[in-house]
Amino acid sequence: MPRAHAAIDVGSLYDQHVDWLRAWLRRRTECPHRAADLAQDTFCRLVEKSTELRIETPRTFLATIARRLLVDDVRRRDVERAIIDAQALHGVNGEEITPERIVEAAQFLDMVLRVLERLPVQARETFLLRRIEGLGQSDIAERLGISISTVKRHIAAAYSACVILAYAD
Repeated sequence: MPRAHAAIDVGSLYDQHVDWLRAWLRRRTECPHRAADLAQDTFCRLVEKSTELRIETPRTFLATIARRLLVDDVRRRDVERAIIDAQALHGVNGEEITPERIVEAAQFLDMVLRVLERLPVQARETFLLRRIEGLGQSDIAERLGISISTVKRHIAAAYSACVILAYAD
């Protein structure tokens, strides 16, 4: 008979596993500061969902959350780098690239990422696979194990959220 699990206590989970998680992330990022930030973000995610979760294997669970955050972080850095490279090559509307323009672009990217973070995980993943990795709808459907119509719906939801952001400004 399966045993019932109590809702998680994020504080004790943190105390028991934060050092392990930082070390695990440090091996993957090769940067202790980034590892510490991602470990903190991992536990912040847990705080947001703690009343809904039951965890049998804490380290596996924490590693899964941290791995997703690490992927999001790598993608965000890739997008930032692409924006800076594109601006350096072409300028913004023919204007000179300035530190202020780079900050504006980074702030805009941060707003877009916050909007995308509010989307369901699968919708966000679908959008990023399309826009960042350039995959076609059938490739995304195959990779995520969903239908093409679901891929289209997720991409439309993400674009819609971004359009709302654009008009809110």
